[in-house]
Amino acid sequence: MAKAKQKQIRITLVRGLAGTLPKQRRTVKALGLGRISSSVVHDANPVILGMVNVVSHLVNVEEI
Repeated sequence: MAKAKQKQIRITLVRGLAGTLPKQRRTVKALGLGRISSSVVHDANPVILGMVNVVSHLVNVEEI
């Protein structure tokens, strides 16, 4: 039986990391974001959504 396709989200870094907490910097790096305006596409699973929640003030999230 085929699996249902999981939703995907595009995460874009819109704010810089200056003045942020070390945990937030590590989370942004773990998401695969480096510079402002860099984007990555991830499956919308609970792990990724939790990471996005930690840095929600630094990123834009859109469903694909």
